[in-house]
Amino acid sequence: MSMILLDRVTKTYDKTNQPALSRISLHVEAKEFVIMVGTSGAGKSTILKLLTREEKQTTGKIVVGGIDYDNLKDKQIPMLRRKIGVVFQDFKLLPQRTVFENISFALEIAGMTNREIKNTVPRIIELVGLKGKEKKFPNQLSGGERQRVAIARAMVRQPKILIADEPTGNLDPKHSWEIIALLEKINKYGTTVILTTHNVEIVNKLKRRVVTIEGGKITSDQARGSYRQFARNDDEEDEKSSAKQAATRPKPKRKIS
Repeated sequence: MSMILLDRVTKTYDKTNQPALSRISLHVEAKEFVIMVGTSGAGKSTILKLLTREEKQTTGKIVVGGIDYDNLKDKQIPMLRRKIGVVFQDFKLLPQRTVFENISFALEIAGMTNREIKNTVPRIIELVGLKGKEKKFPNQLSGGERQRVAIARAMVRQPKILIADEPTGNLDPKHSWEIIALLEKINKYGTTVILTTHNVEIVNKLKRRVVTIEGGKITSDQARGSYRQFARNDDEEDEKSSAKQAATRPKPKRKIS
């Protein structure tokens, strides 16, 4: 079952002639775990903004969870976003609210009753491994714990898709792997996960589907991919170029004694 479909999507901003995305086509199945990689400015963030309807595509078709964005009305966008959880690199927690309150805030906005909130939040707190930290404030938590709160907040409404945008960018290796393990756990429960990262080690060890974006285009889409795969072509060209230069370089003349 298709969860995300981008069909020949182009995004151009009015102030630039160069498109941020150029005829991107991407198909993501339900329950899939996909890693998006690429240099800064390659187009990853633009794709995420299109998926969450922060921005509209210039041309092409986008369908998410069976919803055709061409037919999406403004009043339907909040309902769409309840199906998509988003986790950011800088957590975006409310500093004056406790762990419990940060997570429950998403449910309050959705209009859930206090009883529903009290039944729902403890379960998600246990899922992300923060049981016993409910009354802590963000400044009393480690970076890894704060990211767990952010993930819990994104997951509390049980979205079909979780977008994790550089979730380990501000974390040390130990906490980074704890967050990745949590994302894999969430994926096993049936949530489609889209992870963007620059962390080479994480990409290479996970062996998940890897989509590379460069210059607003998808340049590679590999099952069980790695950063090494994408660097290989450049390395091979460098090696060929070096060999060619060595072959054509004049050999030094021998001195006759």
